[in-house]
Amino acid sequence: MSAGALALTLASAFVHAGWNLALARARDAEAATAVVLVLALLVWAVPAALLGGVSAAALPWVAASSVLELAYFALLAAAYRRAELSVVYPVARGLAPVLLVVAALAGVGGAVGAGQVVGVLCVVAGIVAVRGVGGTGASGRDLALAAGVGACIAAYTLVDREGVRHAAPVPYLWLVLVGPGVVYAGVMARVKGRAALLCELTPGVWFAGVGLIGAFALALAALRLAPAAAVGAVRETSVVIAVLLARVVLAEAVGVRRVCGAVVVVVGVALVAVG
Repeated sequence: MSAGALALTLASAFVHAGWNLALARARDAEAATAVVLVLALLVWAVPAALLGGVSAAALPWVAASSVLELAYFALLAAAYRRAELSVVYPVARGLAPVLLVVAALAGVGGAVGAGQVVGVLCVVAGIVAVRGVGGTGASGRDLALAAGVGACIAAYTLVDREGVRHAAPVPYLWLVLVGPGVVYAGVMARVKGRAALLCELTPGVWFAGVGLIGAFALALAALRLAPAAAVGAVRETSVVIAVLLARVVLAEAVGVRRVCGAVVVVVGVALVAVG
């Protein structure tokens, strides 16, 4: 991997962890999520229009992915409302590739290599370390929310693999987010009031609005310079970045066990990515 590709991939990882940090530290994670979705649509409307087209064949995949993304953002906001970033992020990001391997074993999405099986075992071990055991760990509900987020990531990844065959990636993602943006923001505006949403227009939320699609665009740029497996593996350093940000910015009780667990998750996901 060239220095340029590495820089772009690490930037993508940092931006992805950063916008999750912004949601986790928001006063109202659900209101902030609604604002982030709207900002992403507004900020990226023109770039999406200029970066390629979307064929009619992509529209069924857009619709399916939109439903999954709506569930993803609803669960993510609920998770950050009650659980810690250093638990939610590693569990969700680690579980998704595990579920994709399970899907492949079931005949959906390709074959599975020995390295991927080892990677899955590493991810499971890392998640156990991050989650903790007994009374010292995250609650079962927190873990369930994070697992739900991971399941949504795995599901929309399978859908999007087909969708981007018929569309340029950035316009495709923008269209996918239209449904969740309109529905989720509309519901939150009705439930919480517009004033609650406007209160979340902080610099961090603005960053998240740009970074929601920006992290994806940076990864796409890296893919022009390096193999997909390498980019995917390096990008998962976002798990460690998120855990460290949780400790430094949010003052979460991130001990050695949780940091080591996050590192093991990254190693596992990297093994899954490279096969």
